[in-house]
Amino acid sequence: MKYYIRQKVFSFGDKFTIKNEQGQDMYWVQGKVFSIGNKLKIYDNSDREIVYIEQALFKFLPEYNIYYGDNMIGKVKKQFTFFSKKFDIWSSLGDYSLEGDFFAHDFDIIKHGVGSIATITKGWFTFGDCYEIDVAEGENHPFILSLVIVIDQVLHEDRGNHNNS
Repeated sequence: MKYYIRQKVFSFGDKFTIKNEQGQDMYWVQGKVFSIGNKLKIYDNSDREIVYIEQALFKFLPEYNIYYGDNMIGKVKKQFTFFSKKFDIWSSLGDYSLEGDFFAHDFDIIKHGVGSIATITKGWFTFGDCYEIDVAEGENHPFILSLVIVIDQVLHEDRGNHNNS
């Protein structure tokens, strides 16, 4: 299934929707402002919280925890590298890794080192510049979408820090 998220809405202070190929709202996302660390919740169309994302505080490198209810099911941590972007992903749902060009937002999520279960591309579609996330059938779509949002947030933070130096 393909999902679309408008460019420049990956902000923890915003509210935005995740659409399907037909332009229908599939999920909505709400960020918390005025809190210590970034916090974000993904809801289904019945206003039921599906995923909670929270930035881990006091870390040298960006780190985000992903929860279903009270259970932490994933963690994304940026690795220390000089010339490339790399991320450590831990999940109770499987062994995930990333391959591709993060700067261009063109990458794949790999599961168990075998093959791509999601492809992320930045493109131009009918409702403006956006990210297309193509998630394989049988995968946990909200979890994959949360990985994409966290990775974009970390990259956005890096661009902001780089521009301020």
